[in-house]
Amino acid sequence: MTSATEFSRRRAAPALGTFERYLTLWVALCILAGIVLGRLLPGPFQILGRMTVAEVNIPVAVLIWLMIVPMLLKVDFGALHRVAEQWRGIAVTVGINWLVKPFSMALLGWLFIGWLFRPLLPAGQIDSYIAGLIILAAAPCTAMVFVWSNLTDGEPNFTLTQVALNDTIMVFAFAPIVGLLLGLSSISVPWSTLFLSVVLYIVVPVIAAQWWRRSLLTRGGEAALAQTLRTLQPISLLALLATLVLLFGFQGEQIVRQPLIIALLAVPIIIQVYLNAGIAYAINRALGVPHNVACPSALIGASNFFELAVAAAIALFGFQSGAALATVVGVLVEVPVMLSVVWIVLRTRGWYEQARTV
Repeated sequence: MTSATEFSRRRAAPALGTFERYLTLWVALCILAGIVLGRLLPGPFQILGRMTVAEVNIPVAVLIWLMIVPMLLKVDFGALHRVAEQWRGIAVTVGINWLVKPFSMALLGWLFIGWLFRPLLPAGQIDSYIAGLIILAAAPCTAMVFVWSNLTDGEPNFTLTQVALNDTIMVFAFAPIVGLLLGLSSISVPWSTLFLSVVLYIVVPVIAAQWWRRSLLTRGGEAALAQTLRTLQPISLLALLATLVLLFGFQGEQIVRQPLIIALLAVPIIIQVYLNAGIAYAINRALGVPHNVACPSALIGASNFFELAVAAAIALFGFQSGAALATVVGVLVEVPVMLSVVWIVLRTRGWYEQARTV
């Protein structure tokens, strides 16, 4: 994951570790633990909720950094010079990630949450749920895409280049896209908090991770970087799970009253994954892009940077908001849904490559 050579060398290893393979189970257990602890011990959760500076919750900020920095440590921005090598696949993925996915999610949110499911949801949280869905779709996945690419025998140079390019675009495009779509949804946009979130959870982690990466490579080469990543991986996932316990400690009362909420929020998220993956896969096929590029292109186009989404939703709307809950549902469905997309692109390889032989 650290370079094209390293990534190729490690492809024979199992792509999903124990934590990643059972991420949905861990998330479900954290939801349960958060709900139970929030009801039995509300005091500690209220104390943690009040630990804020300039509208930033300090415990959450620390946990988010523990989640995000290790993921960004994997990204090699030196791969950006390879953009021209697979320009068609790159163009498709960038178009889906930044011109289709956020807007399609907004439309699905308006359709399902704002209209079809409105009678089944708390009236006061409708706009917040839609905001959470928009935030979830506004940033493409950074870490798990290496796993999905590996499972589909994806082209490693393409995957590395695409992730580096997306992270560069994200620094500049995340806030304007979120602000635009929230504004179109008639949701008040706290611009100062939104830009603060971008600085805290994108700009600073990117700079810190790249400085750390360069330092590791200078002192110990690829071996030192690989060892650091192996050490940090469980810490990153544990930080994610701890964040979920905190979040559901605040959300528990609402979920116990209306447990159907999670299932209803999952509907537009699941649809947008299959929709965007399908669009990217079909366009790549029409353009004659090789299958081992089209697979990661479709998967990157469909997946979400849910760690950033959770952080931004909490910063913008708070622990107890529907926006925070909506982003966490994205975490809950991520692994099983993306694994199903992996299965689909692998099973349709024959159909895909027929277009190249005609």
